[in-house]
Amino acid sequence: MPVDFLSEEQVARYRRFRGEVTVAELEQFFRLDAKALAVVSGKRRPATKLGWAVQWGTVRMLGTFLADTPLEVPAEVIGFAAEQVGVERECAPEYLTRPKTAYEHSWEIRDLLGLSEFSDREQEVRAFVAARVWATTEGPRALFDRAVVHMLEAGILLPAGITTLTRLISEVRRAENWRLYGLLADRTPMETTAALRELLLVPAGMRVSELERLRTAPVKASSRVLVKELGRVSEIAELGAGKVEVDLVPPVKLAALARHGMASKAPTLRDLEDRRQTATLLATVRHLETSSIDDALDVLDLLVTSNLLARAEREGKAEQLRTLPKLRSAARQVASAMEVVMGTPQATEDRLVSLAEVWNAIEEVVPREKLAAAVETIAAFIPQTDDDAAAAWRAELVKRYRTVQHFIELLLEVIDFRAVEAGQQVLAMVRTAAAMAKARRKYARGDVAAHEELITGSWRPLVFANPDLPAGQVDKAAFVLCAVMHLHQALRRRDVFAAGADRWSDPRARLLEGPRWEAARPRVLASLELETEPAGHLAELASALEGAYTRVLDGLGGNTAVQFVGGRLQIEKLGPVAEPPLMKEFRVLVDGMLPRLDFPELLLEVFDRTGLPADFTHISGADSRWRTSRSACAA
Repeated sequence: MPVDFLSEEQVARYRRFRGEVTVAELEQFFRLDAKALAVVSGKRRPATKLGWAVQWGTVRMLGTFLADTPLEVPAEVIGFAAEQVGVERECAPEYLTRPKTAYEHSWEIRDLLGLSEFSDREQEVRAFVAARVWATTEGPRALFDRAVVHMLEAGILLPAGITTLTRLISEVRRAENWRLYGLLADRTPMETTAALRELLLVPAGMRVSELERLRTAPVKASSRVLVKELGRVSEIAELGAGKVEVDLVPPVKLAALARHGMASKAPTLRDLEDRRQTATLLATVRHLETSSIDDALDVLDLLVTSNLLARAEREGKAEQLRTLPKLRSAARQVASAMEVVMGTPQATEDRLVSLAEVWNAIEEVVPREKLAAAVETIAAFIPQTDDDAAAAWRAELVKRYRTVQHFIELLLEVIDFRAVEAGQQVLAMVRTAAAMAKARRKYARGDVAAHEELITGSWRPLVFANPDLPAGQVDKAAFVLCAVMHLHQALRRRDVFAAGADRWSDPRARLLEGPRWEAARPRVLASLELETEPAGHLAELASALEGAYTRVLDGLGGNTAVQFVGGRLQIEKLGPVAEPPLMKEFRVLVDGMLPRLDFPELLLEVFDRTGLPADFTHISGADSRWRTSRSACAA
């Protein structure tokens, strides 16, 4: 019997009451509406009224009639129904004196509520379960509960045997899964299928399969690792899995297949049936296409932040520390000259102060040549603006041009970068930088004029005013590093993103639209139990929101813990929770279980009974502990 996947609780509560019925359940299922009250009022005997009301609520809650034992319900149900129909609960046993009455009432209630037999609407249930299997990754237990709830809401009576429903779920899951495998396998070209299956083989001289090698993520960041990761991206893309059309397959199903493929060993995947094997490998490699791009960009991010920026900043600070003595000496000389200037008496009507006198006084303290050199030193080491404060580490960063040169061209060749409007200039600059890194010719300022807007601050002198290059020539290394820094920032802001990635992608690209949404729409709506037109559902949500808002607003007046101060909501801080009444007694019991002896006293008691070792000198100290343990071992 296919009920092995159900839990004991699910089996026990199927078509049965389990424990007490809550007040909310009584109100939801056993509160008689106007039609039900009208029917009940037409019954003659009190027991008949009570039995009819109990059966009416039972079928709404359990999805079935308790025809044989209609009154084997919790006592609170009998009392709630009796109160509504105006009879005494003690009359309930009289309802069983004529067994046919319960059957007659069940048919009457069935017509009143518009209920249907399971056999009449089995295909509807199958379609619902199939939609859930296709659009979600729910297991058989969750599908069973979903099917029961759907049947209760749709007015379908539960089948008498639980195996009928569990068998249906098993059959639908198997059929939908095979449909999924067949759809993916049929759309995979033969050459791609062959390439995917070769991944399960272990090449000569290797210890792991090709699949294991390709799904191994990097563990450190360097330019060599980045180049290797970009090669892995290219190798995975060449398998052709990304070119297979899988728009009709929900992403969650592909993700589930990929998880199985990523976690399973090659021998396990080799043992799968051909169509399932092809589908699993296809989903796994498509996942690897995405994750490998993310891994490569993770390496780039870590390489820029840790290896390039962090080291450049450290070396820039170290250079500043090395120049600090020169700066201190120059500042001291300028300060001495300024003291002379500030100490010079101001000119009056009786006495004029000439510039020559001031210079003569300054030169007695600091020679003019040394003062001029000191001013140049200060001007060279002190940035003129806040942005120029980064000049030191940016200059050190340019020295690491070879690190970037190794991968910038390959980065653009392997990864399909795209950009929103704010990132178009950055992406164009990076493409120019990749071309410059590849070429051997020299570039003039006019060649990069289109990107001057992004060359700001201390980057401008590094790019356009390198003293070691002829006037008007662009420093290629500085320009390339400037472009890479802009790319790194734009990637983090998602102004520039990688097509086919996950963490580094454009979040909007995951939304279904146009023909893709129209194709997936029917099953998605069926699995979520939503109508084609959203107006009703939105109105229901708006009503619930309005009700919640009204309840909160009504309660604010009497809630002293909530105040509005200056247009802002302030909530009183929670105080300590009061100690439970039994905590004091519990604490006394615990204290009574503890020994009334300190550890030093216990140790001395043991020594008094067994005798102190000969090497024991005092109670603490590493030497005494070592001697004690050594004596104990010897004994």
